[in-house]
Amino acid sequence: MDEYDAAGSRRWRCDPGEEHHRLSAAAGEDHFDDLPDPLLLVIFNRIGDVKALGRCALVSRRFHSLVPLVDSVLVRVDCVIPDDPAASGSGSASAPTSPTASARARNVFSQIARMVIGGIVKPIQALGQILSHANSASDFPASSASLSSFRRSSSSSSASSPPPAGDVSHHSPSEVLRSFKELRSLRIELPAGELGMDDGVLLKWKADFGSTLGSCVILGAASASPSTAAKDGASAAPPAAADCGESDDSGSIPESFYTNGGLKLRVLWTISSLIAASARHYLLQPIISDHALLESLDLTDADGQGVLTMDKCQLQELRVRPVSASGDSHRTLMPALSMRLWYAPHIELPGGTVLNGATLVAIKPSEEAMRDAVGNGAAGSAGGSWVSDAFEEPYRTAVRLLLKRRMYSLEMNSF
Repeated sequence: MDEYDAAGSRRWRCDPGEEHHRLSAAAGEDHFDDLPDPLLLVIFNRIGDVKALGRCALVSRRFHSLVPLVDSVLVRVDCVIPDDPAASGSGSASAPTSPTASARARNVFSQIARMVIGGIVKPIQALGQILSHANSASDFPASSASLSSFRRSSSSSSASSPPPAGDVSHHSPSEVLRSFKELRSLRIELPAGELGMDDGVLLKWKADFGSTLGSCVILGAASASPSTAAKDGASAAPPAAADCGESDDSGSIPESFYTNGGLKLRVLWTISSLIAASARHYLLQPIISDHALLESLDLTDADGQGVLTMDKCQLQELRVRPVSASGDSHRTLMPALSMRLWYAPHIELPGGTVLNGATLVAIKPSEEAMRDAVGNGAAGSAGGSWVSDAFEEPYRTAVRLLLKRRMYSLEMNSF
């Protein structure tokens, strides 16, 4: 409240209530307790990261009861561990260049069995044990010291495993997410893409699944280099020999593309991307079955190499129709596929990057592609938004430029 003296100048007088408010704050009163639960849930949903939420749950009993009601969560996986220890050592950092190497790579992808989240330290676990209810099934993994795995064998064996000897406890995403009862949006990020590529080689893919593959878009290039480096003759990753030929005005693929292994390399990229996507899809089954309210799920990687997406209808389809596994491998069976391929020897992107041997592949199950072709003409839906909008810029521009070129059709059997 303010007053004025005889000279007309303003003098300030403290409000007793305001002074009491300041003294209460100085005395340590926690005004966070005054926030309503819905507002706290908005804050927790903005946080998203499952590790940060786990720490929030250990702050107080109130937070511990509210965090499980968060409906949007991000899980960053620290490491992916294969079932077969020998398989983990056989992975190469470079792309497979021969049928034998390709088979080994496919074996590695099919053996991916466990995704592990670490970084939960024992002091926090001890606090969690104090704050949590005894013998509660909804306790956060932070309140235990067990080392669990994302293995498709018996879950009881991992539950009875002894605590790790170190100061860090690891948990599978399935175990961590079991604490969240209202989960509707989930994003899981792997530490890296499954496909090790040579320096300069570009390979990106996006796939959506229900109980099986719905569609997949793959963008690849033999090399990606700045246009200034190419003009100045600077050292840049040279394009593969099969990509040196120029296409004609009609956009036809040069003969060298077939004779020098260019087409074979693209087929290898396609198969490897599909295997990586199907292995990711197979891993998601326990998470989807545990969360009936889930409406959106993305499984991506820190490299930005591949993205697997599932919407509400696709998630429901998976719950109703079980996944068909591919033989004894830990991945989803791929149906017979219809593929559309576009190729350009060179594409310059808005940021100045040049893609040499740029290739776009749009894939759908053969039965669905046939229905699209009947309803939409010979091109089907290959040039639809699910293709043109699959990637963010600048790669979206590359896709749209490739879609203007001549299209080639391929078929692939179930595998």
